[in-house]
Amino acid sequence: MSLPKPAMRGLLGKRLRFHLPIACGLALVAAASFKFTVTEPRKQAYANFYKRYDSMKEFNATREAGVFESVRPAGK
Repeated sequence: MSLPKPAMRGLLGKRLRFHLPIACGLALVAAASFKFTVTEPRKQAYANFYKRYDSMKEFNATREAGVFESVRPAGK
């Protein structure tokens, strides 16, 4: 009694027909979950921040702290 020969002809094609749709489906699920759990909340957080952000107030606070060397604090 001898062992049967392994089916090598067309093995890659058979395995790809099975695994490629699964891999594509998992990639789509991962991309969609990343989009809705990471990027959308991040975009919303940036939008909320810039709705109430006052750049002149930030500039004046930074200038008063003495961070800028070329801009003198007000009143000096």
